[in-house]
Amino acid sequence: MNPNSGQALADSLISQITAPISGDNTTAITKTYYVSPTGSDKNTGLSESSPLTLQKAADITNPGDTVLIMDGVYKNASATGQVVLITRSGGPDAWITYKAYPGHFPKLQHNGWNGILIRNGASYIEVNGLEVIGNNANITLKDAQLQKDNKSNPLTNGNCIIVNGAKNSNSHHIRIINNKVHDCGGGGIGITQADYVNIEGNEVFNNAWYSVYGNSGISTYQNWRFDDSQEYKMIIRNNKVYNNRQYIPWINVGKITDGNGIIIDDSRNTQNGSTLGAYTGRTLVANNIVFNNGGSGIHTYFSDHVDIVNNTAYLNNQSPEIKDGQIFANNSSDVKILNNILYAMPGKNVNSIWKSTDVTYDYNLYANSSIIPVKGNNDIIIDDPLFVDALKGDFRLQSTSPAIKKGFESTSLKTDFAGKSRPSGSRHDIGAYQYSNE
Repeated sequence: MNPNSGQALADSLISQITAPISGDNTTAITKTYYVSPTGSDKNTGLSESSPLTLQKAADITNPGDTVLIMDGVYKNASATGQVVLITRSGGPDAWITYKAYPGHFPKLQHNGWNGILIRNGASYIEVNGLEVIGNNANITLKDAQLQKDNKSNPLTNGNCIIVNGAKNSNSHHIRIINNKVHDCGGGGIGITQADYVNIEGNEVFNNAWYSVYGNSGISTYQNWRFDDSQEYKMIIRNNKVYNNRQYIPWINVGKITDGNGIIIDDSRNTQNGSTLGAYTGRTLVANNIVFNNGGSGIHTYFSDHVDIVNNTAYLNNQSPEIKDGQIFANNSSDVKILNNILYAMPGKNVNSIWKSTDVTYDYNLYANSSIIPVKGNNDIIIDDPLFVDALKGDFRLQSTSPAIKKGFESTSLKTDFAGKSRPSGSRHDIGAYQYSNE
């Protein structure tokens, strides 16, 4: 643990949050396409009365276009495919946006490999306000156990939203915001070899249950350098992530290893023959609520330059095999874990540092645990953080919570999970919620 945290660290920690959550789609000529489950590839797609299929719209978009997805259930066209494959890019001032038609609640429900797949270097893409549902409802644990050696079964291994930048087709500038992502046997939201990705405002739950690949709720894997900026480029913020859990052993090692809420995985690019080199940008994980996940709430693995700030992690490590902590660093460096509430599983670590250097824990609140391997100078140990109703998933703070006004005296994180302004007076509250603006 680096003991030299305090005001200087607080002032510098979150000074540059550079990725916006929405932007203007402005080009000389742009189109809005309407899609429906009953749409036809022969339609124009330019009005509600002449909708396209979702895949056709994705195949003809140009920079600045918007795809409005109307009510109904969208399914994968082939048994091993996805609901929609996105391969066409927008531009820096002309993002391509996929979003729910105003007032509609479309569902992308699949039993293939992916609900939404972004690949072939597709960039400047926003996915906003959709519900992506996997195949868990049609699988039992017994079914999945019979498939524990099968890497090729999409019924158990399918993912919800994937950005796949592998094989030198790296994507960049991706926004995945305000989506409901659940019940995929594989990963919830997974990012591989990409840069400038913003994952914000999503509800991610009941994923990673049945896959042989050791998935998690939200994961970034082997970040790729679009440029050499050392500012925040990967941002995971304001998400609610829960009940993601691995029930089937990871086939590579034959053990339960993951099912995390959020994992920043191998940004050093050490695995699977990667030649990308270490990622030098910063990653921000802030204002997330992570609870009842099988693995960690949030952790880094073989990753550097990560700030984990103002999150609430509650009763993660649900899997009996996993006991490493609610929020922690594993084989990582330059990791700052600050202003978080960590509520441990009984008898398990609340935090840890595994083979890591330059890791700072400070201004955190630790609850429900006597196993605290690492404690910062300003960390607080308490029995009960006094949530409004944790059993019902309400992690707002009661007026007498010990987390109130015990965080940084100054920081640039201006809002909390609910969009409420920070700080209260001169001090931040600890955790994802700010109690009061007064």
